[in-house]
Amino acid sequence: MSDARAILIVEDDKKRAELCEILSKLRISVDVRKSLSALPQTSEIRRLKKELALHLRKSRDLEEAYDSTLENFMAALDLRDVETYGHSKTVARYSHVLAEAAGIHDPQALDSIRKGALLHDSGKMAIPDAILKKPGPLTPKEWEVIRRHPALGYGLVRDMKLLREVGDIILYHHEHYDGTGYPKGLKAEAIPFEARIFAVADTLDAVTSHRPYRAPRDFRAARHELETNSGRQFDPKVVDVFRGMDLAVWEKIRFETTRLLPPFDDARFQSSPR
Repeated sequence: MSDARAILIVEDDKKRAELCEILSKLRISVDVRKSLSALPQTSEIRRLKKELALHLRKSRDLEEAYDSTLENFMAALDLRDVETYGHSKTVARYSHVLAEAAGIHDPQALDSIRKGALLHDSGKMAIPDAILKKPGPLTPKEWEVIRRHPALGYGLVRDMKLLREVGDIILYHHEHYDGTGYPKGLKAEAIPFEARIFAVADTLDAVTSHRPYRAPRDFRAARHELETNSGRQFDPKVVDVFRGMDLAVWEKIRFETTRLLPPFDDARFQSSPR
């Protein structure tokens, strides 16, 4: 046996056995531990644990700052179109809760869905105000410009190297379950699941929000809208998940995310939905 020694800290029994066998073949003596806490508490170990705790705190602080930056970016974008101010934050919460109810429990996947929902309209930053805020109906050419915003937003997050689920929501959030949406006309399960979840959350917010051309409707009206368009605009399975949930869940989220919004002046904003 050589003089080489290693401390092996692996919780999984199978992986630990496999690594011990490999190190043994390399003639390396192994001190096997299941966790860092099982090591003798030398001054060096204590120092390393303190450094690890510090790095973890810094990582959490950085993640919180990153999330705040995304939220502030979308809040600033929402201000361009005041009738939908606060929409991004609300629909991000809806999407997260609906995804959990639909069976997604991995924290990273849920966080990606939340971020994708938050950034879904980021491509609108490249749409001219003359089109985005135009009163009355858009021309066919103007609709072509509007329909570019999913691809424009996708290009933005691709450069930011965010996770796939984030980009999928941004690129495919206007696809319809029956294939009549855009930009690619995807149908049914060809549409990423997270984008199908978002479509339901997005309409839930749209129906229950103030618009210059109508007053907000209640969550029963939103449920009726989703049921009516199940299998056409929306995935029937996701609609069924929504139907199985208490409407009070969504009312609470809406209150928490919109209670600080500014009052609306109907006379100032007269435009059609985009």
